Amino acid sequence: MTGRLWTTRVAALVLLLLLLLAVVRLPWAGDLGIHAATVERLRHSLTDPGNPLVDADTPSPYYSPWTVLLGCVAGATGWSVFVVLRIGALVAVGVLVTGVWRYVRTLSGHRAAPPLALLCLVLLWGTDEFSWSGFLGFHSLALTVAYPSVLALGLAFHLWAWLARPAGRWVWLGCGALWAVILLVHQFSGVVASLGALAVVFGSRAERVAWRWLGAGLVLGVAVLWAWPYYDFFALLGAGDGMNAVHRSLYRDLAGRYWLVLVGVAALGVRWWRDRRDVLVLFFALGAVVFVAGGVSGHWSWGRALPAALIPAQLAVALEVVGAGRRRAVRAVWACVLGAALVVGAWGQAGALGYVVDRALLPGVVEAKYREPWTGYHWITPWVGYGDVVMARELPSRQIPAYGAYTVAPGYPDFFLRDEGERVGAVREYFSEGVVGSVRRGIVREYGVRWVVDRGDGLRGVEGLAVVARGPGGEVLYAVVG
Repeated sequence: MTGRLWTTRVAALVLLLLLLLAVVRLPWAGDLGIHAATVERLRHSLTDPGNPLVDADTPSPYYSPWTVLLGCVAGATGWSVFVVLRIGALVAVGVLVTGVWRYVRTLSGHRAAPPLALLCLVLLWGTDEFSWSGFLGFHSLALTVAYPSVLALGLAFHLWAWLARPAGRWVWLGCGALWAVILLVHQFSGVVASLGALAVVFGSRAERVAWRWLGAGLVLGVAVLWAWPYYDFFALLGAGDGMNAVHRSLYRDLAGRYWLVLVGVAALGVRWWRDRRDVLVLFFALGAVVFVAGGVSGHWSWGRALPAALIPAQLAVALEVVGAGRRRAVRAVWACVLGAALVVGAWGQAGALGYVVDRALLPGVVEAKYREPWTGYHWITPWVGYGDVVMARELPSRQIPAYGAYTVAPGYPDFFLRDEGERVGAVREYFSEGVVGSVRRGIVREYGVRWVVDRGDGLRGVEGLAVVARGPGGEVLYAVVG
C-alpha cells in the first residue's frame, strides 16, 4: 500500500473522528430545536402528534419515516430526545460514509478513491464559513449532523450506487421505495437525490436499464409518497413561494462559499471531453440548471438543489487524481492542485473545530473564526411542563418546543398552519411597547398562554406576570397569574 493511500485514509479517518466528536458535543444552532420537538411529539403520540411547535392539530412534513423511528426509540427507552438525536446522528454518519464509499466504487476501482472523495465532499468548498442543512461542508456538518438531511444524503448515495449496478427487478422496485423515503425524510435532499438518479439512469447505456422495471419502481415510489399518513407530500408542491424569503441568502456570496469547487468543475470538463454522457457531468448540469433557474426566476428555494452541482464536481476531481490509465505526470498535477485546495478549504472551515474540542485548546487564529452555538432553554424546564404554551419571540420559539412546550407562533415557516400570520401578529402585538393590558390578556386567553420568556426587564411590572426565573443572556421567565 502506497504512502499516498495511507495519507488519504488517515486524513479521512481524522475527519470522521471529528464528525463523531460533533455528535457527542451536539452544538445547538439552526433547526435542531424543531427536530428535537418533532421527536418529542412522536414520543408522546405516534398516531396523532399534532403540530410540533404550536398547540394545533395540523400535519407536518417533519414527521418522516426517520423521525417516526426516532420517536419510537425515544418512547421505548425513555431516553431524552437529545440522546436519541445523537444515536440518530451516529447512524446517519454511518449511512453517509458507506453510501459515499459504495457510489464512488461504481465510478472507480482505486482503493484511494472513496476516502479521497469523502475529503473532497467535506473540505472542498470555499473560505467563507457556511452552514445549511443538505450541504456537506465540515462547518455545516458540525452543526447539522443530527438533522434528517444527513441521513437523506447518505441514502441518496446508496440509491445512486444501486441504480448504477442494478441486479434485477427487485432492486429497481427497492430503488423506487428508497427514493420515496428520501423525499419524505428531507424534501430538498430528495430533489438532489432525484437529479442524481436521473443522471445515473441517462448516463447508463440503454442495455443496462430495464425501463419496464424502472417505471414500476417509480410508480411504487409515488404510491409510497401518496400513502404516507402524516402529511400530504404533494401539497408541498405549492409551498415554494412561502419558502423563498428564507432561501434568498443561498444566492449571496457564491464566490466566497464555493470557489474551491472550481477545481472540480475543471475536472468535470476533462471528463466531458472524454465522454459526453459522463454521469457526473450530467449530474452537475442538472443541478446547475435548477440552481440558475431559481436565481433567474426568483424561486430562491430552488437554491437547495445546489448540492446536485457541488457533489459531482467534488467527486470528479477526486477521481482524476486516482484515474487509472492517466499519465503519472498528469495525476501528479491533479494531486498537487487538489491537495492545496483541500488545505485551503480545511483552513476556511477551521472555526468549526470549536464545536468538537474545547475552545481553550484552539490557537488564537482558529478561535477567532469560531462562532458560539446557542445555549438552549433547559433552564426553564423545572417550571414549564410538557404541552404548556409559552409566549416568546422568534429566536426562543425555535428552541423552546425542543423541551416539550409549545409557543404561540412557530419559529419557522409552517405551510400547513393556516393561522400562522395571526399567531405571528399576536406575538408582535404582545411585545409591542405601549400595548394596553386588555389586549395582552386577550392574547393570553386566546392561545392559552401560561408562561412568557423575554430578554431584559421590558415586561417587568406588567399586570398578570410574575418573575419565576432568570436564565443566560439576561432572559427572564414569567408566569401568567390571575
